[in-house]
Amino acid sequence: MGPGGAGPAEDDRGETGGVRTALAGLTTRGRSFFAAGIAAAVCSFVLGQSELLRVGLLLAVLPLVCAAVLYRTRYRVAASRHLSPARVPAGSEARVHLRMDNVSRLPTGLLMLQDRVPYVLGPRPRFVLDRVEPGGRREVSYRVRSDLRGRYPLGPLQLRLTDPFGMCELTRSFSTYDTLTVVPRVEPLAPVRFGGEASGYGDGRQRSLALAGEDDVIPRGYRYGDDLRRVHWRSTARYGELMVRREEQPRRSRCTVLLDTRGGAYEGAGPDSAFEWAVSGAASVLVHMLERGFSVRLLTDSGSAVPGEGGDGFAGSGQETADAAGLMMDTLAVIDHSDGTGLSRAYDMLRGGNEGLLVAFLGDLDEEQATTVAKMSRRSGGAVAFVLDPDTWVREPTAVPRPNDRHAERLRLLRDAGWTALSVPRGGSLDELWRQADRERSGLASLSGEALG
Repeated sequence: MGPGGAGPAEDDRGETGGVRTALAGLTTRGRSFFAAGIAAAVCSFVLGQSELLRVGLLLAVLPLVCAAVLYRTRYRVAASRHLSPARVPAGSEARVHLRMDNVSRLPTGLLMLQDRVPYVLGPRPRFVLDRVEPGGRREVSYRVRSDLRGRYPLGPLQLRLTDPFGMCELTRSFSTYDTLTVVPRVEPLAPVRFGGEASGYGDGRQRSLALAGEDDVIPRGYRYGDDLRRVHWRSTARYGELMVRREEQPRRSRCTVLLDTRGGAYEGAGPDSAFEWAVSGAASVLVHMLERGFSVRLLTDSGSAVPGEGGDGFAGSGQETADAAGLMMDTLAVIDHSDGTGLSRAYDMLRGGNEGLLVAFLGDLDEEQATTVAKMSRRSGGAVAFVLDPDTWVREPTAVPRPNDRHAERLRLLRDAGWTALSVPRGGSLDELWRQADRERSGLASLSGEALG
């Protein structure tokens, strides 16, 4: 039972178990009728009234017949479930469509559907279907919503069957379930160009020659349409066929997003906590840079990355971009605090000078970890850090702000090392901070140019 699929209810294990299940499904009315029938039959023998025996047999047999008929027809019902969409951002709604098909030749009685959902998605949905004709179909739907990211199972679907007289009621469960993935919120970001970066960071492309110099050129065979002005005559004479110089090779710019997941770096929990803001910020930057043509990479403090990620991160166009974004969102949907206390593993995973743009979302830093982060700027073409102010995130919103000298000292350390470091207050807008980082980095680039001049 999945999206677009169907499945029957599970069978009982053995005939004896099925009979016991059917008899256990007798309602209060069915048990009362059966008890009254037995009492009438006993009274008929005691009083010698044969007419009373007929009444007792009718009362006792009626609930048994209803249970037998219900037992024989309940396996001929199929169900399917479809999620729209199967991946939804936190705080948004998804609709679950249920379809019931009566594949038997007999009409069903009263049906009650109940789907199992985690409590964070809302109350357990229940639906009552009056009567489904042979070959008929009924469709119902309900909505689910969660402010917390994660992967939530839906199902299995439970079906409660009732006979027309209300004598028997049986509950069956379907065997399969579906999964709803709640991914972090993604905030649209402005397409800024961080001043002072190497060429190519803005549009996701940069061009480089494989080798420079006449003697170091690596030629290739002539292809139809190549410009004859690029013919390399020395190689042509050597190989005996027409050879041309290689063109400049396009190389995709890189962006690494570092997410600090240390449990001791954040305080509080819930959808409005500091850690959830950091996860949402990392997701926003990953999607934004991927859409701009960058080769993106997700890195955590433990040194782990997205499963299936290549050596240069995720890159692609069109459907490949959407698939890469979906895979990263699935990873961030279930990411949690790590047991580590340092950022040295992340530092070791950064290749020297080959990481391109480095964007970090950091929690509370002590002096040792701030020094480690400061050295990371040497292994990137540009470094931007969003450091969450622990004092504002744990304080009540109505409280009077207090200066945090320790947090300010960490920011100065990162800025002196070449980082564009910004403090993130509680409830700060990532888009505004993103634009502020661009302005500050552009200002630093201008000052550097004037100093060199």
